Amino acid sequence: MTADPTAHVTAHRTARPTGRPDPARPDPARPDAAIAKASTWNVGTPQRQRETVDAIRKVWESREWPHPGLLSYSVYTGEDGATLLHYSQWTGEQAYQELVRDSRDARNAEIDAAVPGIERVGIQTYEHYRSGLRAEGDTRETGCVVIVDVEFAGPDRARQRDWVDSVFEALAEETGLPAGGIAAHFHTSTDGTRVLNYAEWESAGHHIAALAAPGEGVGSPSPLWERVQKYPGMTGGGVNRYTPALSLEPASEGQSGDGGGAAGGLR
Repeated sequence: MTADPTAHVTAHRTARPTGRPDPARPDPARPDAAIAKASTWNVGTPQRQRETVDAIRKVWESREWPHPGLLSYSVYTGEDGATLLHYSQWTGEQAYQELVRDSRDARNAEIDAAVPGIERVGIQTYEHYRSGLRAEGDTRETGCVVIVDVEFAGPDRARQRDWVDSVFEALAEETGLPAGGIAAHFHTSTDGTRVLNYAEWESAGHHIAALAAPGEGVGSPSPLWERVQKYPGMTGGGVNRYTPALSLEPASEGQSGDGGGAAGGLR
């Protein structure tokens, strides 16, 4: 499933964000998101993780939605007890640049005043390429998001997609998938050098159990999985587990967002 870059958002600039009941979950495969942004903040301790999420929530919910091109913004706490993952979806790069120009610094300054010393560790831009979606009628909550980050030697858009396609070929050969897996959403970086898999699991324990099974990583030993794991040009990457903490979206038509409604998320 590939994102449709021609789709557009209908939310008004003046709509306020509303928070989903935690654990919150955006839809990484939504067709109106032309790009997604992923970044990490290092805040140092589990207590500061909680304080920073609270500060982000207060800043975002006390202001109008900043830009109609921002479709969702979600924050996740890292299992390491020190980091926060930010994942946001946009109608395009221009929308992101306009938000940066008009309002990002003021929001970040208010967050920094509440939790001084946050280290912001880069940001990457991705396009959604392909998803293994949850089965119809599957209502399980996403208790853990596993981010699989793969790096390649130099830009090559065809190589990014071929690697993802190789993963799906290997999955198709599996007779039984690990318990607890819900969905996987593969993104390719716009600079041609990385792939990010946003994988939804019921819990961190389910993912840990899947990794403990025979083979390297999730998946039984096979030539297809070996090709994925030893793909030519792959230079590195990592696997990190996160817990959904906050997800915001613009309030829907006719919804003020002041009453603690259950609508959506932002970064």
